[in-house]
Amino acid sequence: MTSWRDHITTTPTICHGQACIRGTRIPVAVVLDNLAAGLTVVDITASYPSLKPEDIQAALSYSAEIARERVVLFPESA
Repeated sequence: MTSWRDHITTTPTICHGQACIRGTRIPVAVVLDNLAAGLTVVDITASYPSLKPEDIQAALSYSAEIARERVVLFPESA
């Protein structure tokens, strides 16, 4: 697998600087939302023909890196 950096870009004038799949205006968040909703790679590429399966994998890799780098505090359980 190539680096997610080969598939994801941010440009201030495209989608308000959100991380998008390179060469598209499809935000990474949209890809992740679709995966979280249970759609398959085949479903997503059918809905977004400009995406390739490796773009979807790159979105997952990107999100994993962000999760490792950012600490999210959860409220304590009672």
